[in-house]
Amino acid sequence: MRLNKYTVLACAALLLMACGTKKKAVGDQSSVSEAAAPAWHTCLIQGARATVATSNDRVSASVTMQTVHDSMIVISVMPLLGMEMMRVEATPLEVIAIDKLHGRYAKATYADLNRRLTPSLNWDVLQQICTGELPLGEQKARLMYTFGDQLIELVIDYPARQLDVPVKVNNIRLNKYTEVDISKWL
Repeated sequence: MRLNKYTVLACAALLLMACGTKKKAVGDQSSVSEAAAPAWHTCLIQGARATVATSNDRVSASVTMQTVHDSMIVISVMPLLGMEMMRVEATPLEVIAIDKLHGRYAKATYADLNRRLTPSLNWDVLQQICTGELPLGEQKARLMYTFGDQLIELVIDYPARQLDVPVKVNNIRLNKYTEVDISKWL
């Protein structure tokens, strides 16, 4: 299966939501109190650099990730001169990927995505990736995924994150876009 650059870019946005670094997300939770307050309420990472490589292509883009703890994540992908060409809006229940370039969007639950992507995707891992809280604690993350028989590698270079700053999330009016099934998009 040959993936074009826009499909690779869409996968890049979706791959920001999953990785093989589940140790922290799934690890021993017995020492963490359920009532413990999070160390942050909002997180903003601007100017992260994401590179997606497949056997056929390699695409890099600037990425901004805005997170409201346990509530919402907005990932903006800007490959050209700061123009947002792709956006992913996620909640703990669903993911909406918006392809502004082609005027389309797709909604999916995590179960829908997990039918197509390996390893599986969940809210906790997505939140860790979008706040730079990966178990290695490095400024760079390397994530591997498969989509069908295609191996996809995502590398994210993180700049400094800003905690508890106001995040401005402009909701996109989806009526301007055509809804497509996630399986047709990917």
